Amino acid sequence: MEADFVIVGAGSAGCAMAYRLAEAGESVLVVEHGGTDAGPFIQMPGALSYPMNMKRYDWGYETEPEPHLGGRRLACPRGKVIGGSSSINGMIYVRGHACDYDHWRDSGARGWGYADVLPYFRRMEHWHDGGHGGDPDWRGTDGPLHVTRGTRANPLARAFVEAGQQAGYERTDDYNGEKQEGFGPYDMTVWRGRRWSAANAYLKPALRRDNCDLVRALVRRVVIEEGRAVGVEVTRGGKREVIRARREVVLAASSINSPKLLMLSGIGPAGHLAEHGIEVVADRPGVGGNLQDHLELYIQMAASQPVSLYKYWNLLGKAYVGARWLLARSGPGASNQFESAGFIRSAAGVDYPDIQFHFLPIAVRYDGQVAAEGHGFQAHVGPMRSPSRGRVTLRSGDPDDDPRILFNYMSTDQDWSDFRRCIRLTREIFEQEAFKPYVRHEIQPGAEAQSDEALDDFIREHVESAYHPCGTCRMGRADDAGAVVDEQARVIGVTGLRVADSSVFPRITNGNLNAPSIMVGEKVSDHLLGRTPLSPENAQPWMHPEWKTAQR
Repeated sequence: MEADFVIVGAGSAGCAMAYRLAEAGESVLVVEHGGTDAGPFIQMPGALSYPMNMKRYDWGYETEPEPHLGGRRLACPRGKVIGGSSSINGMIYVRGHACDYDHWRDSGARGWGYADVLPYFRRMEHWHDGGHGGDPDWRGTDGPLHVTRGTRANPLARAFVEAGQQAGYERTDDYNGEKQEGFGPYDMTVWRGRRWSAANAYLKPALRRDNCDLVRALVRRVVIEEGRAVGVEVTRGGKREVIRARREVVLAASSINSPKLLMLSGIGPAGHLAEHGIEVVADRPGVGGNLQDHLELYIQMAASQPVSLYKYWNLLGKAYVGARWLLARSGPGASNQFESAGFIRSAAGVDYPDIQFHFLPIAVRYDGQVAAEGHGFQAHVGPMRSPSRGRVTLRSGDPDDDPRILFNYMSTDQDWSDFRRCIRLTREIFEQEAFKPYVRHEIQPGAEAQSDEALDDFIREHVESAYHPCGTCRMGRADDAGAVVDEQARVIGVTGLRVADSSVFPRITNGNLNAPSIMVGEKVSDHLLGRTPLSPENAQPWMHPEWKTAQR
């Protein structure tokens, strides 16, 4: 079995590349270990808490004991299904801030500044404003990826935006347009009441072409002959075989599995590979390093009125939601319910937002456990640019063994001070007039948690991953010892091999990572095809005119 291009991983970036390469007439094989995305658990947006907690759809990774969180092991879900993590995520669509990409460019990823990536965001989007306004000149309207907005019919969702303005923050009608900073409506990858994953947007249309096929198999390693990647060794149907690439192999297996596969193939820190008896093909110390993530807390409030989604949190309520969605793709099940957003700066002197809010009109955890208080609501809040860095390493030389994942969360004083500030700023928003009709009391952290010490205890016990791992195959200059891929996503030290997923991010972007991951697939597809990149667009983002002296 062979093709021009072999893509490992049918996730966000892999699906986008399959679509663009097949569209250009190249033969493509996409190798994916996961199965079908059929069924309401994935396709119904309101059921988002289910697939990431199901072994059928999730690799089930967890971290090593995190030393700064009392030895807690945190979940690290990664999609094991077509569409990858875009089939199990929260469907929130955030490009990131323009300054994120300018930082990429200035740190050695030439050609990845905001002016360079904006045309790719526009190419991939089919944006619908839903009557909520926005910045149409900054958005794409004919791409494969439908991006929509919820109705924000719940009064709590509207109150959150009003409270942000009452607290003195900006309003933004389109945080993916000119102005990220402020409070406004969230974009989501939902179309006609259905999750619009990378599989629905890109992979399924690509597979309708004669030159693109999906292979269900577990990739064990990249096959490298005389310094060139020529294919991948897989296990399929209980047997090992080699799938060969006439032109290139592309790893798009996630920021956890892409570095794992590189190391199993002999590309990584030489000493670490030797420990596991792996012959070194290319000594790249950066493979697996630079691991980053977003952490968040749920600031939960008990509601004084029965206005939250809690009324559906019983058998009859869930049956109603499910039936309405199955029959008409409408009702609460047709939205991810993250319909109001906030992006703010934590302090004067911070030039662009470094705190993100997700508002949810129910007090519930990602694992589906609701607060005992009944009706309530919450804001997910966390800092966007933690200085902490971790690493993905091999547990053994056996491809069937999970890798070791250590984020080294909360390893700096800045992490702790940033999170205390997040809690206090969120409390201030919930104290505004817009929430007065709805607030009964604070569920967590709880009114008694006021001191730095009490807040630190709460953070240590309750902080959770936002499931945004990235950075483990960092993009940079070829002469940068810590870089793994160059500015065209080519693995340094080997030919015929690229990495294209969130692992190439030099630094984590501001917000959820699905949109930037798809953008990487879009842009790398042009590099694979040898095309001149899309022409840069020098649109200037809005920056707070008094950011040097004012926090809001």
